[in-house]
Amino acid sequence: MQSVANIVEVVSNFNCEVDVESLRAFGSGHINDTYFLKNSTASGEDYLLQRINHHIFKDVDQLTQNMCRVIAHLKNKVKTQGAGDPDKEVMTLIPAIDGKYYYRDSTGDYWRLCLFLKDTRSYDVVENTTQAFQGGEAFGKFQKMLSDLPSGLLFDVIPDFHNIQKRLAALNEAAGSDPLDRMKKVLPELEYISTHAQQMLYFQQPQQQLALPKRVTHNDTKFNNVLLDKNDQAQCVIDLDTVMDGYIAYDFGDAIRTIINTAAEDEADLDKIKLNMPLFEAYTKGYLKEAGQFLTGSEVDSLVMGALLLPYMQAVRFLTDYISGDHYFKVKFDGHNLQRTRAQLQLHKLLHENADALQTIINNEMAVYQQKQA
Repeated sequence: MQSVANIVEVVSNFNCEVDVESLRAFGSGHINDTYFLKNSTASGEDYLLQRINHHIFKDVDQLTQNMCRVIAHLKNKVKTQGAGDPDKEVMTLIPAIDGKYYYRDSTGDYWRLCLFLKDTRSYDVVENTTQAFQGGEAFGKFQKMLSDLPSGLLFDVIPDFHNIQKRLAALNEAAGSDPLDRMKKVLPELEYISTHAQQMLYFQQPQQQLALPKRVTHNDTKFNNVLLDKNDQAQCVIDLDTVMDGYIAYDFGDAIRTIINTAAEDEADLDKIKLNMPLFEAYTKGYLKEAGQFLTGSEVDSLVMGALLLPYMQAVRFLTDYISGDHYFKVKFDGHNLQRTRAQLQLHKLLHENADALQTIINNEMAVYQQKQA
C-alpha cells in the first residue's frame, strides 16, 4: 500500500476532488497497482488510481497516447450510434493539471486516474452462460467499433507481445542461464512445450500472415476486463494498456482461456481443470453476434488456433518468469508461476483434445449469424 503522503502528492496533480483517507487496493491485476478513491463530495464521481508498471510499459507516454486514441474513437462511435452513454460504456481518463493523462511522481513512478463506473462489477471466473454471452458480445462489439480504425496508428508498447516464436526464444534463453537452479523442477513442462511448439507457430506461418489482417486489438481479453452492470449485462471493456495491432484470434483465444476453464488460472489441483463447453458456446454466440459483421473467413477459421495458442503462450510466459526469478508477474508464494504454468498447460491439453468440437461450435454459430443476416 502506498503512503498517504505519496498519494496526496499524486492526486493533487489531477483535476479531481477525492478523500485520500479512503484509499484501498482494488482488483486482481497482475501488472499495475490499482486503488479505489472516494470522492470528497457526496455527489461527486469516485475514481480508480493506477500506478503504471513502467518496468513493463517502458514508454508511458506512448501507452497513454494509444489509450487516448482508442478511447476517443470508441466514445465517438457510441455517441454517433445514439443509443448509449459514452461515459458509461467507455472508460474515461482524468487529465493531470499539466494536460497529460498521466503523472510522474517525485519517486519516478507513473500514475493515471480514471472514473470509477458505479454499480458495475467484474468476475475472475465466469459463473453462467448469461455472463459468458455478455462477455463475448462486449469484446465482439469492442472489436467491431475499432474495425475501421486503421492498423499502423498505434505504438507497439510491448513489441512481439503475442509472438510465440519470440516467447519460446525467451524461454530457451532463461532455461539456458537458469539463474536460480530451477530447471530441474520443470523438465516435464519444457518437454510438453517443445512437443507442441511447431503447431503453435501457426500465426508465424507466411500463408497465415498473408491471409489474416492486422487490426487494433485489446490483447488482454480476460473476462475480468469486462465490467457488467448490476443485471449482469456488459457495460464497458477496461484495461486498455495493451491496445495494439494484432490478430483477432489472439483476443478470442485469451478470452476463451479464462472463460472455458472450470477452475482459476493458477489452480493447483489439475483435476479441477475441465472445459465448460456451454460457456464456450455462449461466449462464441455473443462474440459472433457482433464480430460476425466484419470478420473475414480466414479470421473465423483462425479462432480455434487462437484458443489453443493463448493458454500455451501464457504457460510459456509464466514458466519463463519462474525460471528467471519471478520478475514480471506478481506472485503470492514461492512457485506461484510454476503452478500457473502447470494449470495453463493442462488447459491447453484439454483444448487440443477437443479442438474439433470447438471448431464445430464456431462453424454452427457463424452459420446461425449468416442465416439471420440473409
